[in-house]
Amino acid sequence: MSCTDSATASCAPDELSAGALPTTPAADGCWMPAEFEPHERCWLLWPERPDNWREAARPAQAAFAAVAAAIARFEPVSVGVSAPQEAAARALLPAHVTVHVLAHDDCWMRDVGPTYVVSEAPRLRGVHWRFNAWGGREGGLYHPWDRDARVAREVLALEGRARYRAPVVLEGGAVHVDGQGTALLTEECVLNPNRNPGMTRARMEAVLREYLGVSRCIWLARGVYNDETDGHIDNLACFIGPARVCLLWTDDRADPQYERSRAAWEHLRTARDALGRALEIVKLPMPGPLYMSALEARGIAPSGACKPRRAGERLAGSYINFYCANGGIVMPLLDPRTDAEALTILRRACPDREVIGVPAREILLGGGGIHCITQQVPDPHAPRVRPDLAAGRTQ
Repeated sequence: MSCTDSATASCAPDELSAGALPTTPAADGCWMPAEFEPHERCWLLWPERPDNWREAARPAQAAFAAVAAAIARFEPVSVGVSAPQEAAARALLPAHVTVHVLAHDDCWMRDVGPTYVVSEAPRLRGVHWRFNAWGGREGGLYHPWDRDARVAREVLALEGRARYRAPVVLEGGAVHVDGQGTALLTEECVLNPNRNPGMTRARMEAVLREYLGVSRCIWLARGVYNDETDGHIDNLACFIGPARVCLLWTDDRADPQYERSRAAWEHLRTARDALGRALEIVKLPMPGPLYMSALEARGIAPSGACKPRRAGERLAGSYINFYCANGGIVMPLLDPRTDAEALTILRRACPDREVIGVPAREILLGGGGIHCITQQVPDPHAPRVRPDLAAGRTQ
């Protein structure tokens, strides 16, 4: 597939295309496995920018370190840090967490890091999406973002893995897959003109078929209310197993999230995955609603180069934004009124995993959750069967 076949003119080769493979993952027998499949390790980046993280990012750094320590109970963890922050990160992180000097603009490894693909061979490679800080000059969250645009290439170089340069702007948090040919995504985000002007469902599905190995896309309309990513799927819904989906839910009809979650539920309950199976839907309660306090807002140092954060802003909190590790799940703790209920539901839904909660408000204040700051590296040696690209269709 060429760029002109799959997307807009913006997908022409760029300086980051140098050194990338000339083929696509699908042409090489590769696909993206599900997050609930075995991992080799997990990657994070280290927060530091004072115009996004309060008090010079110190509270956020403590929260990131706690997430890294929790995940490290289940699998190896690597953290990319800027050179000036290396000593501070090393002091906060557990000794068994690996630290790499890695330049970046902010710390959303899910969105700027590589999306890994595997094959039956076994083989492990990475997809390097184009990145414009969630919207570029039309709604983007900070500028410049050139260091973040290079993170996927640098991570794959550190690991010695081959790289595919994708022809579209896309973030890792915008797509969830089941590893068996099905993708979950939202129109609000993936078809937003601030990513790929003129993009259509059919053209994006062609890209996802070639780069993630999916044959069926389940398109939900909108993501979580006031989500600054323009509705990433990983804050609204995710796969927790074959034909099993977790969905953010509220019964409060007066809340703006109600209609969004209700519409998603209506769609999911009639959808079928790539193998023709109906989906089991597990509802997780919505925390809050949660808002940034005046004290929290005062700790941020505005720069003009980053989205301003103001007191009273509604935060897009979601328990869906968890990380699925080897034998465990690390879930954000966001609201004492609903934390225990969310943990109980997730433990019942995933009895084969240890579900632990980590305080994550400091991560939410910066615009995301635990899933947003992590990126799993699949275990290439886990037994797998390639999905049938002839199966499935859009829904």
